Amino acid sequence: MTVLTGARVVTPDGILRPGWVAISGRTISAVGTGPPPTADTRTDLAGAWLLPGFIDLHVHGGGGHDFGASPQAMAAGVAYHCRHGTTRSLVSLITAPVGRLRERLGWVAGLAARGAGPDGHVLGAHLEGPFLAPTRCGAQDPRHVLAPDPAVWDRLLAAGAGTVRMVTLAPEVPGGLDLVSRIATSGVVAAVGHTDATYQQALAAFARGATVLTHAFNAMRPPHHREPGPVPAALDAGAVCEIINDGAHVHPAMVRLVPHRQLALVTDAIEAAGRGDGSFRLGGQEVRVVGGQARLVDGGALAGSTLTMDRAVRRAVREVGMPIGAASMAASGTPARVLGIADRCGAIAPGLDADLVVLDPDLRVTRVMVQGVWAR
Repeated sequence: MTVLTGARVVTPDGILRPGWVAISGRTISAVGTGPPPTADTRTDLAGAWLLPGFIDLHVHGGGGHDFGASPQAMAAGVAYHCRHGTTRSLVSLITAPVGRLRERLGWVAGLAARGAGPDGHVLGAHLEGPFLAPTRCGAQDPRHVLAPDPAVWDRLLAAGAGTVRMVTLAPEVPGGLDLVSRIATSGVVAAVGHTDATYQQALAAFARGATVLTHAFNAMRPPHHREPGPVPAALDAGAVCEIINDGAHVHPAMVRLVPHRQLALVTDAIEAAGRGDGSFRLGGQEVRVVGGQARLVDGGALAGSTLTMDRAVRRAVREVGMPIGAASMAASGTPARVLGIADRCGAIAPGLDADLVVLDPDLRVTRVMVQGVWAR
């Protein structure tokens, strides 16, 4: 048994100062304060923060690796984010020809089958398209956007071999609401996004089984006092709102409007994350990163981000003003709940997987553990 001691342990019930976490194999066996149990290995974290491993519901690449390039690039991008505390990832695939999406879903299935390792764990795929509103494509290629089509959905679902976990679509497009229902009854998370839906149209989608709003406030009808649009609909429906908390996509004041329990921090990172300013590509389109902001060269739309989950958490605490426990829930507990895996991960509690992140006093990652094994 391994025991981590002397940490500020962030648990669902509060912060243990100082606390300890006992780990047996891949699993957390006990959590507490006071004298720690006898252990084969004891590590004193000397007052560092100890949080559950981050779970990113929305990421396209990082460290110079584009998930859409190859299985090897997909694995390398996941490993890059693991070094920043993301122990579990939902690989996001942007709109592309159906044949290419099916091929990439095969890559995801292969990585998911490996299970957890020192480079993190691929939980499955998030299809961000192709059933989007043509007027709200954002940085996605409008040439490959499709109207909601049950036959296409069935082909994509089959290609994922059980690893398609979330689909973003625009419910107001003809056939959209029926496809929301079809996705939800398939056991897959239906997410409203890249949408021009009104408040009522979005509310109808949540009533039909959608449970997530993809990158809230971005690539959707903005809130207005007479036509609230998708964000207030999601809040009223109790849906979870993804937020890209990089300071560019959403102002901190808007982040504060989302109740903590409905907030999921995501990166929406592209291959440029960790690579500095320069020229990159996203879905075949040219992207320029200046000052950490990624934008399409043609049109200037924000094109994903260069964010990592540790930075999103740090900004949530330092810039948004969230308590660290709430930020931790938004980065781990709520994503786990969205995917129906909160009984296995997403919190520091006995019986859950030992996915852990050690942060220094400035909330920067110093160590990462994946199922009981130090990955960093």
